Amino acid sequence: MNIHLPASAPADDKATTLPRPTQAEAEDAIRTLLLWAGDDPNREGLLDTPKRVASAYREWFCGYEEDPVELLARSFEEVEGYDEMVVLRDIRLESMCEHHMCPIIGKAHVAYLPSGRVVGISKLARVVEAYGKRLQIQEKMTAQIANTLNDVLKPKGVAVVIEAVHQCMTTRGVHKTGVSMVTSRMLGAFRDDPSTRKEFLSMIQGQRGMREG
Repeated sequence: MNIHLPASAPADDKATTLPRPTQAEAEDAIRTLLLWAGDDPNREGLLDTPKRVASAYREWFCGYEEDPVELLARSFEEVEGYDEMVVLRDIRLESMCEHHMCPIIGKAHVAYLPSGRVVGISKLARVVEAYGKRLQIQEKMTAQIANTLNDVLKPKGVAVVIEAVHQCMTTRGVHKTGVSMVTSRMLGAFRDDPSTRKEFLSMIQGQRGMREG
């Protein structure tokens, strides 16, 4: 089996180079927020809240510890000439809005046209998670996923569509529920060939009738 390791990796925005606060400092900051919200962090029900919140933050933002390029480092050339579209749809997406630190919940659909090699499908989902588990805006996240797949795998084309609900819009501000945001990035054949793009959109939309934008 031929395994390809990319010679170079695309630039990726990493976590801050500033020193990371300690666990105790993070918990103190959460106690301050509890006080600011009008509650008493020393009451029984809130005594362990700072520790729980800090632990949750580690999980919610674990994407900063992941290198999406490394996730795609192993690709396989023995594909018996397969050169049709590879699509992974309905990938659960959990992210956080960088403006209000509210959840962004939805799903991503990812496709690429192989150019001689393929990557394990679980790696596609993990790339989505690596970028999702960060402070994000949906437009940037969509582009990051597509660009990384394109730069590392060097396929004939890449397509990414994300559909998500933003809690910063449903639980505050305009309080509009039932509204989802759809973003897409098409590269290579998916951008240049209308029939390829149409095939991809048909495969992900099923009975939903999502219109090509």
